[in-house]
Amino acid sequence: MKPSGFATLVLAALLAGPGVAGAQAPPASAAATAKATFAGGCFWCVEEFFDKVPGVVATVSGYTGGRTKNPTYEQVTSGATGHAEAVEVEYDPAKVTYQKLLEVFWRNVDPTQKDGQFCDFGSQYRTAIFFHNEEQRRLAEASRAALAKSKPFRGEIVTQVAKAEAFYPAEAYHQNFHVTNPVRYKFYKSGCGREARLRELWGSRAN
Repeated sequence: MKPSGFATLVLAALLAGPGVAGAQAPPASAAATAKATFAGGCFWCVEEFFDKVPGVVATVSGYTGGRTKNPTYEQVTSGATGHAEAVEVEYDPAKVTYQKLLEVFWRNVDPTQKDGQFCDFGSQYRTAIFFHNEEQRRLAEASRAALAKSKPFRGEIVTQVAKAEAFYPAEAYHQNFHVTNPVRYKFYKSGCGREARLRELWGSRAN
């Protein structure tokens, strides 16, 4: 007896295996991620402290907030581009909130130091929060206002809150520098006095 049209289709699917009727469902798409951008002095250090945060998917060192397109490290460090060394953070909002990222940021910078951080001086080392949407702007400004009100240390809060603009990734040798060049990185971080100043500012709350 010749099989019916429906039976023929079923038989063909079984013989063909995955990829036709009855194939396994495709895997669920990866969870949506979001971006946040922070400037906190040397981007090597900013990358390191955000890399430790559960829920952060990736970090990229780069330049933003200035005028020059596709700047080089040498151009940025000259102070003539208007750019700041910054880090673009990709994170999973289901695992870490933007509010938490703000808290981590504040505890790892000196928000009272204008145009510089620790031993690095110039507007290219300024502190800044570059918001990507209205909600990030609201939370960033609220966190800065709360810090200014609580006054945990002397000095005015000079950290900038500005709209995120074009972000230019830094040269490859700068990426994950704390991992690829740990000895040089530790020497720089210690010599720059970053950890000592953070303890002075934040005490046990310093990260």
